[in-house]
Amino acid sequence: MAAEIVNHRSESGTEGASEPFDPAFALHRGGKMAITATVPLRDKDDLSLAYTPGVAKVCTAIAEQPDLVNDYTWKSQVVAVVTDGTAVLGLGDIGPEASLPVMEGKAILFKQFGGVDAVPIALATTDVDEIVETVVRLAPSFGGVNLEDISAPRCFEIERKLQERLDIPVFHDDQHGTAIVSLAALRNAAKLTGRTLGDLRAVISGAGAAGVAITKFLLSAGIGDIAVADRRGVVSRDRDDLTEVKREIAELTNKAGLSGSLESAMAGADVFIGVSGGTVSEEAVAAMAPNAFVFAMANPNPEVHPDVAHKYAAVVATGRSDYPNQINNVLAFPGLFAGALQVRASRITEGMKIAAADAIAGVVGDDLAADCVIPSPFDERVAPAVAAAVAAAARAEGVARR
Repeated sequence: MAAEIVNHRSESGTEGASEPFDPAFALHRGGKMAITATVPLRDKDDLSLAYTPGVAKVCTAIAEQPDLVNDYTWKSQVVAVVTDGTAVLGLGDIGPEASLPVMEGKAILFKQFGGVDAVPIALATTDVDEIVETVVRLAPSFGGVNLEDISAPRCFEIERKLQERLDIPVFHDDQHGTAIVSLAALRNAAKLTGRTLGDLRAVISGAGAAGVAITKFLLSAGIGDIAVADRRGVVSRDRDDLTEVKREIAELTNKAGLSGSLESAMAGADVFIGVSGGTVSEEAVAAMAPNAFVFAMANPNPEVHPDVAHKYAAVVATGRSDYPNQINNVLAFPGLFAGALQVRASRITEGMKIAAADAIAGVVGDDLAADCVIPSPFDERVAPAVAAAVAAAARAEGVARR
C-alpha cells in the first residue's frame, strides 16, 4: 500500500517517478463524479429564470403546495447513498473518509445502470440514533435513501427506524439487493433442474446483514426450508448465545431441527449460499444432494472455489465478475429505485422486491443454462424490466403516489 501511495503522488510529479503506473489511483484522482447543470446559463435572462427573481415563484408555489417539490426540483429523481464506513466491501470498519470512494462508485452505478442521480453521504458517527436523526434532517432533499456498508446488527435498526419516520423508500442494499439477486438466480436454477423453490432445502453461511435478509426473503418467496449458520454453527432454538436478530431467525428457520456445524447441515442440502467468507471443505460440498446449487459469494475468495463446486453442483454462482453467474447487486438496486421514484413510492415492500427478483430472472429467458441463471450486469434490458415491475408492484400494493 505504501508503494501505491507513492505511485499515486507521482501522478502530480512530486515524488516516486520510478514507481509503476497504477490505474486505480489515476482513475480516482479528483473523484469519480460531479454535479452538472441541466439548464443553460448563457445570459442574464437565463440567470434570472434559474435563480433570482424567477426561482422565487417556484419557491412560493412549493411553500403553498409542498408536493410540487417533486415536480420542480430534483428531489424525485435523486437518492442519498448513506454510510458510516463500518462494513465497507471486504475492508471492514475503515471510517467515513475511506468509504467515500465506494460511495462515489455506488452513485455512478445508480446513474449508469438505472439513470438515477445519487449523492454520497459519509457520516462521522456510528451511533444509531445520530445516524437516524441526521438522515431524517437531510431527507427533504431526496426521493429515496440507500443505506450502504453499515455493520450488523445496527443496520437493521437504522433501516427500521428510518422507514418508520420517512415517507420515502429506505433500502439497505447490502441486505436486500443481495437477497433479490439471489432469489432471481435460485428461481432460474430450480427451473433449469425441474424443481420449484418449495422443493429446496438451503443452508446459508453467515448471519449478518446479507445472510439475515436472504433468509427472510427466501422464506417469504416460499422456499422449502433453510438452516442458517454463524461462526458457532447452525442457528437453532437450543442455543443460548443468540442475539435478538438470531433468535428471530431461529424461530423462522430450520424445520429439520438441525444443530451442530455448517458442514454437517450441508449433508443432503439442495442449496448452499455463502455470504460469510471462510472456506467450506470439498467433502461438505460432495455430501450435498444431487443437482445441488452452490452460491459462494464471498469476495475475493468464495467459500467454495468454483472449480471444486463444479465437480458436484448443477449450478455454481459467485460474487466475482470473472466467473459465470455473478450475484451482483447492480442487477437490482438501480432499477428498483428507478421504479420506486417513477411512481413516488413511499417505501419498498416485499412485493416490490419479489417483483424485482422475478423481473431479473425473466430477462434470462431462452438463454437459461447452468452458466447463465442470471443476466450480466451490462445487459441493458435489466434495469428497465426491474423498474417496470417494481412500479407496477408499488401501484398494486398501494404505496405509489402517482
